[in-house]
Amino acid sequence: MEVNQVLDAKGLSCPMPIVRTKKAMDTMESGQIIEVQATDKGALADLTAWSAAAGHTLLEHKEEADVLTFYIKKA
Repeated sequence: MEVNQVLDAKGLSCPMPIVRTKKAMDTMESGQIIEVQATDKGALADLTAWSAAAGHTLLEHKEEADVLTFYIKKA
């Protein structure tokens, strides 16, 4: 998977991972992929719901060593 941008949102609490993701997505072109790294457990539900509501596609998410990593394709 080719990632166009990586966003480090580790250590941030809700709603900051979503705020930072939205801001980063605003600079990207349709079809590009962002990798978001977060440590807030709420980010799993929040980023999943936000992606769907905004029309973006959550391609994959994984958890390794307490870091949640999301791959989101811009609509």
